[in-house]
Amino acid sequence: AEADGKSANMAVQEESELALLRKLEEDDVFRPFLRGEFDVKTHANDVLRHGIAISQQLAKLNEGIDLLDRELHSQVVARHEDLLVQATGIESLEGVLQMMQTRITNLQAAVDRIRSKIADPCNKITSRTAQLARLQAACDLLRRIIRILYLSRRLQTQLQGGAREITKAAQSLDELDYLMKGADLTGIEAIEQDRLFIERARRDVEEQTRNMLEQGMQTHNQMQVATALQVFHNLGCLWARVDGVVTQRRDALRAEVRRALDIATLSQQPAEQGRKTGGPGRAAMPTMGNTAMFRATLWTNLEKLMDHIYAACSQVQHLQTVLSKKRDPVTHVCFMDELRKDGKPPIMHCFWKAITHILTQEFAQVAETSTFLKQAFEGEYPKLLRLYNDLWKRMQQYRANMAAAEDAQSEDLLGIMEGPENDVTDDGQEAAKFDPEQALRTTLSPFEHAYLSRSLSRLFDPINLVFPSSATSTPSNEELDGITKAISSELNVASVDIGLSIVVAKNVAKTLQLYCAKSEQLLSNDEDITMITTGQNPNIAVVNSLYHLHQSVSKVLATVTTLPPPATLTIQNALKGIAALMNSSLEPMLKSISKSIEAIILSMHREDFSGPVQNGGTPDASSSGYMRELQDFIARVGTDCVPKFACKEFVMESLQPVACRTVELFVRHAGLIRLLGEGGKMRLAADFAQIESALTPFCRRISDLGKPYRLLRALRPLLFQSTEHVASSTALGEVIPYSAALHYLFSRGPPELKSPYEVTRWTIPQYSRWLDQHPSEKERLHFLKGALEAYVQAVRARQGKEFAPIYPIMLQMLQKGVEATG
Repeated sequence: AEADGKSANMAVQEESELALLRKLEEDDVFRPFLRGEFDVKTHANDVLRHGIAISQQLAKLNEGIDLLDRELHSQVVARHEDLLVQATGIESLEGVLQMMQTRITNLQAAVDRIRSKIADPCNKITSRTAQLARLQAACDLLRRIIRILYLSRRLQTQLQGGAREITKAAQSLDELDYLMKGADLTGIEAIEQDRLFIERARRDVEEQTRNMLEQGMQTHNQMQVATALQVFHNLGCLWARVDGVVTQRRDALRAEVRRALDIATLSQQPAEQGRKTGGPGRAAMPTMGNTAMFRATLWTNLEKLMDHIYAACSQVQHLQTVLSKKRDPVTHVCFMDELRKDGKPPIMHCFWKAITHILTQEFAQVAETSTFLKQAFEGEYPKLLRLYNDLWKRMQQYRANMAAAEDAQSEDLLGIMEGPENDVTDDGQEAAKFDPEQALRTTLSPFEHAYLSRSLSRLFDPINLVFPSSATSTPSNEELDGITKAISSELNVASVDIGLSIVVAKNVAKTLQLYCAKSEQLLSNDEDITMITTGQNPNIAVVNSLYHLHQSVSKVLATVTTLPPPATLTIQNALKGIAALMNSSLEPMLKSISKSIEAIILSMHREDFSGPVQNGGTPDASSSGYMRELQDFIARVGTDCVPKFACKEFVMESLQPVACRTVELFVRHAGLIRLLGEGGKMRLAADFAQIESALTPFCRRISDLGKPYRLLRALRPLLFQSTEHVASSTALGEVIPYSAALHYLFSRGPPELKSPYEVTRWTIPQYSRWLDQHPSEKERLHFLKGALEAYVQAVRARQGKEFAPIYPIMLQMLQKGVEATG
């Protein structure tokens, strides 16, 4: 209940406070007093400025004060018990604070007593410690002085020993340097003279060692270079001196490159030589870039530059070789390993990259500033490339000689070590991927591109001249020889370098492709047989020109023996393109000849082969009319058309398939003849003999035709053999197809046994086309089977009781053929 009463009382007080605050906020006079930034002076000035009566303001303020007093009184009355408790707590706190003050005082007194007991010993210890530190410093200084004096006397003795004691002198100097840098020795008179002597000695040793290193690198004396490197290692400046030597060589090469390519010097030398030979006032300045003397001076300077580059590279390589072999006698650490441990890249690798950068930069700069040098480098790029290749070969030979002399595995010419240790650092990986020869060639890439562009233009120009836009005829042999001479010239000039030969060979291939494209525009697709047989076909001239170019370029390939295999293969592939175009040029003519021959052979079906033997049993061996026409046509082609071709071997090879086709058509249509009498057999046998001689213009020997010839020879005896002998012939299946033999047997059957084309109601040309479209023996036999089945149905339809005697033989032959073809 008491707690509830307190809670209710607290709620009443809070409401009273809120009511008071609202009242003060709503009153314009009291509201400013509630602001956090309230200022008395500012408020007073505002009251006076607004002209409010002071008496009223004071009355208002008194009213506010009364409100606050009443509120405070009510708060005190409501919380008097809490206020009494707070007052009692303050008295207790004062007692506690008094007690703590007393204890702090006692503690301070105890601290003072302890301080008085330990202050003196502490001061004494501090003083003794400082004295000990000074004694130790003095002892260290004295030891250093004693050691410096000892080493100074020893250094004097070592310097008197000359180059033999220079490494020991370097060790002494390194130790002296360590002793003198470890302490401040200024002002010590006992060693002042020694300090001056040591500085002079260090300069003398370094100068003597530099001279020794230079002399050793120039003469390739490994002993001198190793001694100098040992001295620098003992002095603690090995990398700095090695880097300095390499940098000196690099800067010297840059100066040599600029001197060799200095346009002022190049143009001045010919003039000076002219003044020596001419009279006073008569020496004329030659036109720069167009005189032989200017070019000769330029190439002489470049040859000297290659000598300088070789000398510098061999010296740096020699330095790197000694670094790779030399080990410190104390630590047994290889100098090269020590440099690599510090993250330094391979010396020769960096030097070679610097050389290629210098060459690239300087050549590009002179090409921009001098059109004469640019023209010289672009026009005679193979000569410049030959100098580069000679330089590379000399460097490779130097490495080989050095490795042979040392009889040990040495580093690569450009500092690329073989082995897994190269992959430890990024520099090793970069060196392993670096191609030094390619980097050297890259310096000339702008001139190479320009030269190749000019080379391609020189190759294309003769073709564009002989093939104007309105060209209707092929080039003459003289013009083709000009094209060949251009090709031969480019290949011979490019033979100084394998890479250049390969690229120029690609240009030659493009040239041959361009000629093919130009020639293809002159081809005619006209298959007029009159033009072909009279030799008036324009394709003949195209084939002859292509053949002449093919032969000429082939002779060039046989002459230029220095071409690398890839270059030769590139040109040979282009020559295959010429041969392919020759084939396509002959195709219309060959098609026309084949069509004419087929039409003549088809005419045999208009002749009568059913007659008996005439002249009292003497066979009429004269050939048929169609065969005479075929002989005349082939002879006319052989005499009027083939001689027009210069490439007779090529034409004969192209006509051989036509001859094979002729034999195939003759055999096919001879088998399709029906009503073949004894006289017709004799005449057909004569045709078999005549066609062999008729095809002579298309092939040297009829036996060269191969399988068609064997078929022709095997079928002729079958004309006079009985059906049983035909069916049991050993030539069946191997030489004579079963389908061809069945065609001959159809002609011996009764009229009711119709030929295959008659069953399907085709014409003979239609059936011939079907056979061309279905060369498979299996399909042909299946078609013939249909003809035999039609015969069976016809016999059954008329209710015949037996088949013709030839039918079982043909059926048995058909079954054998089907089994043979699977």
